[in-house]
Amino acid sequence: MPAGLRGGSRKPTRPRAEAPASPKARSAARTAAPPAGKLQAARGGVGVSPRLALTVAGGALVVALVATLATGHRIERLGQALMRGVDGEFADMGFKLKTVHIEGASPMAKADIMNAAALYQDQPTLGLDLAALRTRVEAVGWVKSAKVVRLLPDTVFISVEERPALAVWQHSGAMRVIDGEGRIIREADAARFPQLPLVVGQGADQAAGAILPAVNARPRLRDRLEALVRVDDRRWDLRLKDGSLIQLPAIDEESALIQLDQLDQRQRILDLGFARIDLRDPEMVAVRPRDAALPGQPVAGGA
Repeated sequence: MPAGLRGGSRKPTRPRAEAPASPKARSAARTAAPPAGKLQAARGGVGVSPRLALTVAGGALVVALVATLATGHRIERLGQALMRGVDGEFADMGFKLKTVHIEGASPMAKADIMNAAALYQDQPTLGLDLAALRTRVEAVGWVKSAKVVRLLPDTVFISVEERPALAVWQHSGAMRVIDGEGRIIREADAARFPQLPLVVGQGADQAAGAILPAVNARPRLRDRLEALVRVDDRRWDLRLKDGSLIQLPAIDEESALIQLDQLDQRQRILDLGFARIDLRDPEMVAVRPRDAALPGQPVAGGA
């Protein structure tokens, strides 16, 4: 986050315009404190009346116009030059960025949003292109949608709808964090999400959103799960931490998982350590035990 910019909102102090004082009152004011309603200039703390502010801004417009015409710039640059002149003058009177408040984003997402926003301390607030700022924020992988509001004189408010991280996707030697739609959250470091399930293989990113809620709804299966492996981009193998493999059918995965639930309730099949549990045939469950020791081969842990 740029130095000087901080989160949180605060009520901006709005300047209050006053009527011009009489000559006698102006003489008395030379020895008194300046009225609280006057704008304070950024340079030297000089009090600036609203009338003078308008005069200065108007002068800036004239200077910018003359400079643009004299240098032969194209006519479409005229508006930009004029606005820069006005923005600079109003920034000197306090209309410059001090605070950026971000709502709806996790701590990791906030840092990435601030980097993409490309805002800097003392940036003129009146000249901010809010549409462009919103586009930059919505380009962040964490962000599904965003709203941007300018709060004068010195605050920008950014409200986002964040994409929740669903899983870590492993494919072609890379690990990426994805959301429920299979969209890659580019800024997310997969190593920082060890609690997310791992999905592996081509097409696993797009199919994970459909299978993971069914797996997560079954705590005994979820807690034993090491990875969901996409096979031929058509079905899933569930790889468990003990090395077991549960093969699901290409269609009606929910029915297969219900069948697994029933077997687990009756026989605690998930605790038996089968090498493979094949649920691809709805009429039959096939299991394969782990390989037994060959004749004459020592058994692990034996004498």
